[in-house]
Formats: sequence, structure tokens, C-alpha cells
Amino acid sequence: MLIDLIRQSLSPLFVRHAGRAGTSPKARSVALTGVLLAGLASAPAWAEFRVEITGAGVTQYPITSSPFRGEAEAPQKPASIIQADLVRTGLFRAVPVEAGQLDESSKPVVTTFRAAGSDYVVAGSVQRQGDGRYAVRFRLWDVVKNSDMGGQSYTVPQADLRLASHRAADWIYERITGEKGVFSSRVSYVTKAGGRYTLWVADADGENAQAALSSRQSIISPSWSPDGSKLAYVSFESGKPVVYVHDVRSGQRRAVANFRGSNSAPAWSPDGRTLAVTLTKDGGSQLYLIPAAGGEPRLLSRSVGIDTEATFSPDGGSVYFVSDRGGSPQIYRIATSGGEARRITFQGGYNISPSISADGRSMAYITRSGGYKVAVMDLQSGTVNLVTDTAHDEKPSFAPNSKMIVYATRTAGGEALMTTSIDGKIKTRLAGRSGDIREPAWAPMGR
Repeated sequence: MLIDLIRQSLSPLFVRHAGRAGTSPKARSVALTGVLLAGLASAPAWAEFRVEITGAGVTQYPITSSPFRGEAEAPQKPASIIQADLVRTGLFRAVPVEAGQLDESSKPVVTTFRAAGSDYVVAGSVQRQGDGRYAVRFRLWDVVKNSDMGGQSYTVPQADLRLASHRAADWIYERITGEKGVFSSRVSYVTKAGGRYTLWVADADGENAQAALSSRQSIISPSWSPDGSKLAYVSFESGKPVVYVHDVRSGQRRAVANFRGSNSAPAWSPDGRTLAVTLTKDGGSQLYLIPAAGGEPRLLSRSVGIDTEATFSPDGGSVYFVSDRGGSPQIYRIATSGGEARRITFQGGYNISPSISADGRSMAYITRSGGYKVAVMDLQSGTVNLVTDTAHDEKPSFAPNSKMIVYATRTAGGEALMTTSIDGKIKTRLAGRSGDIREPAWAPMGR
């Protein structure tokens, strides 16, 4: 009876994802019961990114990232990484200029850059130190105003050269736009390839992916802790769905929800002390709050429907979640102290996978509207805008600066991880490991 209700209330796309080849019957059941989207067809690893800009009103800053002195001998090229980060936002346009070797101590000949149409110049150096670490230094110039905008320096081990470059891009982005950059943050996602599921942790550009977990059983619903040090996820490796908390740096993990029946859809509270989970231990798929270290769960909401895909508000005072209690999947909100749930989505008959921006102003989610697209709701006014034009979008997740969203989708070029600005005007395809790409999640800035 429950499966019949699920099949009636959930979309054909959802059923297709839940029943992909190689997924166990138990995994399919939990994917249905938890309203958890999973899976896209096999895709190549995308070594190149593409930026698409649509609509009016996008201001682009022309910038030159001059090759850093010494980077030819370095294992990473900071100037190229910085330029790629900035261009990927759609707000910057790269302007190549032949101006000789520059570094952080050089004053650029502003007329040369002005003539080429560049407004800003980044110059720097990278040098290996005696202890094996690398010193990365850079400076930013406004060539229109002929002014020095300052600079930074980092001394890092070789393994962190990319991270130092991303941090430099964050600093430059904020100096020019006034907004926080997120290039030094990370994303996670799951792939299925060759019968194995792998949970990846990568830089925000999709590069430098490292495997956090690999299994022949399904891995779903990764969720980052507020400090970016841990991932909660669901693994089927023990023959049933169990919620684990995984320390990303050490690789150590522990089971925190292993009750009778299904344990799924973990989400962290803003203080990192609590997880919202969906459990069937007492019948039905209901929302519970449980200590992040494990312990006795507290029932948050009970209904005759399926309640799942919880996510906390930034102040921790409420939880957004998906429920079919009204006959079709919609997004609701309930106080963490309990009480009556209030319906949030009213446009369309199918709305799932909510993600709340860190500033608390917006909610991204998947809606069925000529396909499955990312929508963004202004939580104060209730205004909803579709921000993608693809038809197979999955699992949106906000960047920590609330300005961009990562999601999985199928495009004319294949399956990919994509980002979009919250107004939908700027879209970028990220690098990604090969295989079915699923469940992207953008990490907080802690690293």
C-alpha cells in the first residue's frame, strides 16, 4: 500500500532515478520512501568549463592575470587558477596582455593595459622555500585609477598550492565586487561507475577530487557539517540504509542512525550538534532530530504522508522538508520545537529537494515545470523564478555566499555538475569524475 501511494504521488522521473540498473531493491525502496533523487546517465569527466551568460544586466570586469614569476617551475600555476576562478563566475572577462614579466613588486605600465581594454591586473610570484613549502605572493592593480589595491601572501605545503590560489581569487573577487568569494570552498558529489559508488570531495571548481568513500552499495544524501569538517550520508553497505558521520580529513566515521527500518536524509543544524533524519522505525517515514554524535531521536513531525529531505533554516529555529501529506510532494516548514507544519510551495504539483541560502533570503528547490528544473523562491515575498532551462535537474545546493547554486543535470553535452547564479543569468559546467553524477552539496567555507 505504501509503495502504491509513493508511485502514485511521485513523478515518472523520480521512479526512473530510483530504479536505475545496479541499485538494490532496498536502495530503490529507500530512494522512493525518502524522496531522494539519484542518478544521471554515464558522463565523461569534464576537463573544460563553459560559462553561459543570458539576459541583460550582467556587469563584467575585464581583468588580466599575468603569469606569476616562478610558476613555470611550480607544480601548480596560480595565475591560471585565479583567472579560471574569476571567469567562471561570469562576472569577469579575461584580457590577455603581453607586458613582460611582472610580479607583486612590479608596477604595471597602465597605458599598456588600458589600451588592451583591461581594468585590473593581478601579478605575483611563487617560490619554493628551503623547507619544501611554497610562498605565493600577489598584488592587484586598478589600471583605470592607476592605484594599488593591495595584495596577500601565503606560505603553504605543495599540496595546498591550489587552495592558496583559490584563496587569492577569493580575496581579489571581494576587493573588486564587494562580495565574499567561495573559490576556496568545496563541493561533494556521488558517482556510480563500474558497479561502484564513490563519494567525492572536490574544490569548488570541481577539480582536485578526492575519494572520501567507495562502496559497491549505494551512497546517498551527503550533507556538510557547518564547519565543513564532516559529511553525514547514507550508506547501504551493511545491507540496509544507515546514516554515518564521516570526518573528511581523517577518514574516520561512525554510524549515528541505525534503527529498525530505513535511516535516511541527514541534515545538520547550524550549530553542528543535531541532525534531522527520516526514520521508519515507528512506522511511516517521519522526521526526527538526533544528536550528531548519536543518541535517542526525538520525533519532530508525524503525518500520514512521507516526510523527508529536511534542511535547517540558518538560525536553527525551523526545518524545511518535503512531504506528500497533501497528496503530492510539496515543501513545508516546521519549528524545531515541533508544532504544526506550514506549507511553503504552492506553484506546481511537485516540489522537492529544498536548499536554504546562508543569508536566509532564498530557497532553491526542484520543481516540475516542463521537466524538472531549479526554482528559487524569495522567502520574504514568496516570489518564485525558474533559473534553469534544462529538464533533468537534481539536488540544488547553495554556495556559502548565497550567490550561486550547484546542481546535477543532463544537458546537450551530457550529464554534468553545473552552477547557476541565483537569478539564472550565469551558468557554468564544472569538472567532474566520470560516471553517473548524483547528489551534489556545496560545503561551508570552513576548511
